[in-house]
Amino acid sequence: MEKQKQKTAVALLSIISNSLLVVLKLAVGIITGAISVLSEAAHSSMDLIASIIAFFAVRISARRPDAEHPFGHGKVEDISALAEALLIFIAAIWIIYEAIHKLVNPQPLETVNWGVAVMLFSMIANIVVSRMLFIVGKKTESPALIADAWHLRTDVYTSAGVMTGLALIWLGNIIFPQLNLVWIDPVAAIAVAILICRAALKLTIDAIKDLIDTSPPPEELMWLSTYLKGLYPTVRSIHRVRIRKAGAARFIDLHVVVDPKMTVSESHAITEKMTADIRERMSGADLTVHIEPCDGGCKKSCISGCMLAEDDRKTMQQLASTLGIKQP
Repeated sequence: MEKQKQKTAVALLSIISNSLLVVLKLAVGIITGAISVLSEAAHSSMDLIASIIAFFAVRISARRPDAEHPFGHGKVEDISALAEALLIFIAAIWIIYEAIHKLVNPQPLETVNWGVAVMLFSMIANIVVSRMLFIVGKKTESPALIADAWHLRTDVYTSAGVMTGLALIWLGNIIFPQLNLVWIDPVAAIAVAILICRAALKLTIDAIKDLIDTSPPPEELMWLSTYLKGLYPTVRSIHRVRIRKAGAARFIDLHVVVDPKMTVSESHAITEKMTADIRERMSGADLTVHIEPCDGGCKKSCISGCMLAEDDRKTMQQLASTLGIKQP
């Protein structure tokens, strides 16, 4: 519950921050006529919509599983991240269109110093808010918050680019008034759009990976493999390990091979310990463990292979035969 409150709070903070930046950038962009500032206003507008989507996605994903959604609502966050990426692409296309129009039909800029000031303020605000979103997003493994954080982190870089471009025009008008440097503004806007597209592409790939149940990062499988190996000799072998994500939740399926003389209660105790240990490492993990009796016939498994030595395997084959366990 505490994590959910943190997620909701930072998502709301992002909405408030983006609302303020949209108003400021739009006002200064209209006053100065700077397309790069107006493009930033459009970008922040998309960020505002994305923040609203993230806010509701975080709230919906926290709902408990029900009859229609037995695996919970975690993938709502992945859908949210995908929608946010689409909004970023739309903003980038609009920025490029307006920038090209400005290059073809250049217009003088007025009161450029206001543009520099609002970009500096935008950078500071987005650094603070994006950092908070990253901290909470990574702590709670929230795709929606991490996507929102990337939006604002992209704004930091783009605001820096726009501010630099406007500052060059401002200084150029003072030092070299004969030079017409207004072309720097749309060029900076196009650079902004390219950075935006790059961030959107990464968000899209990450969201699609979770939506189609792509395997988790190798380090997660490595940790799980190392942990399960540590259960030997209680656990003889492991195979068919599968992990999929839905938002912050993980669903883990695996087959565990144990001593055939082990009772049902003893086998259940093993699964309970595994579940508790793995959940401590992977918050919110949901485990399905299939227990199999060891017959000594295993040659390999998905992660580590049979943990038994050759002599032990032969002994288990004899025991399996005695107990009437069918071997592969």
